[in-house]
Amino acid sequence: MDSKRWNARYAEKEWEPEREANLFLVREFESRAPGGRVLDLACGEGRNAVWLAARGWHVTGVDFSGVALGRARKLAASRGVHVDWVRADATRFAPRPDSFQLVAILYLQLPAADRQRALERAAAAMAPGGELFMVGHALRNLTEGAGGPQDPAVLWTEESIRRELSDLGLAVDRAETLSRPFEDPEGGVRDAFDLLLRAHRPGERS
Repeated sequence: MDSKRWNARYAEKEWEPEREANLFLVREFESRAPGGRVLDLACGEGRNAVWLAARGWHVTGVDFSGVALGRARKLAASRGVHVDWVRADATRFAPRPDSFQLVAILYLQLPAADRQRALERAAAAMAPGGELFMVGHALRNLTEGAGGPQDPAVLWTEESIRRELSDLGLAVDRAETLSRPFEDPEGGVRDAFDLLLRAHRPGERS
């Protein structure tokens, strides 16, 4: 992972403070009461972390891009919410074990070996009974969809993610490919395909 490359990517695009949280995150959690502490791993510019904090969750947002976290702090301040921001690599971050009721990972673009290290961190952070919510670019998107990374090494398949989570002792509750609208540079709208997974750590919820 190259934080300098991601800093440059964030810096070259205009900040969009009006951007809303991920539509799948909103769909899954908008009607749910806050359930304690949440870790947003690889939080980027913080739109999902801020949305969760505004709904009453106690949020820690982790990313290795200083530029992204600077924008995340501005967004949180503009929305009047508090988030604990941590600058760290998702593959090396060492959270307090068993301390989060929810871990969210959205669009983490890593090859399998690095992704597995990040998932190990996520699993260690989950309290017994805690939940994992993941959304990523599906491999199917490379041939049938639009937008997103074009490197198959960082795209997800249901089989590979299920296996990786099961290897970590997590129980997969749901895995499905969903579509969302993607506006291309010419102004047309096409379907982009994402993979959504929900899992939990067996044990009594803390």
